Amino acid sequence: MTPREGELVGVPGELADEVEVIDALLKSLPQPQVDMTDPEWFAKLSAGPLPLDQANVRAEAEAALRELLALYERGDERARTAVRALLTRCHRFSEATGVPRGRTPEAFRQQLLLLSARDQGRDTRDEMVWLNDMCERAREAGVDMRSLLLEIAELSSTEDKYGMGSVRDILLRAAGRDPVGLW
Repeated sequence: MTPREGELVGVPGELADEVEVIDALLKSLPQPQVDMTDPEWFAKLSAGPLPLDQANVRAEAEAALRELLALYERGDERARTAVRALLTRCHRFSEATGVPRGRTPEAFRQQLLLLSARDQGRDTRDEMVWLNDMCERAREAGVDMRSLLLEIAELSSTEDKYGMGSVRDILLRAAGRDPVGLW
């Protein structure tokens, strides 16, 4: 068995292939040159085309992510582990593709599923900032995040990848605190 087969048991091959192709297309794009000493660096970076649009794969990427999250949510631990491995390996796909933001419980649930499936991404701190923002927006919208955090924590990895706790630990800590200023 090849490493790819061992990692992705639980993700249909055609779905994994599509994610890998999109990831390769995103990796082939030139990286924007950012002068962080320029006070307008973020505005200038944001003004450019988004990677999914630049590669002309937005629809395909968003459809693939929806399929992955459905598999992650409904699958067993083997499927969730495979989705996490795929998103870790295809980090450009993972970073460029998201779920629609909204102010409903289902929108926050989808965002938490993505956070869980990304399994800390390449930087746990960025994921924590995103979770903090999510919880603040949910509080403002009157959404009970505690039940959502507990639900998604049950699907999440217990691996402490970067010394800041596992995704499950992070979500359980968030569920036990006032959702403002978690970190």
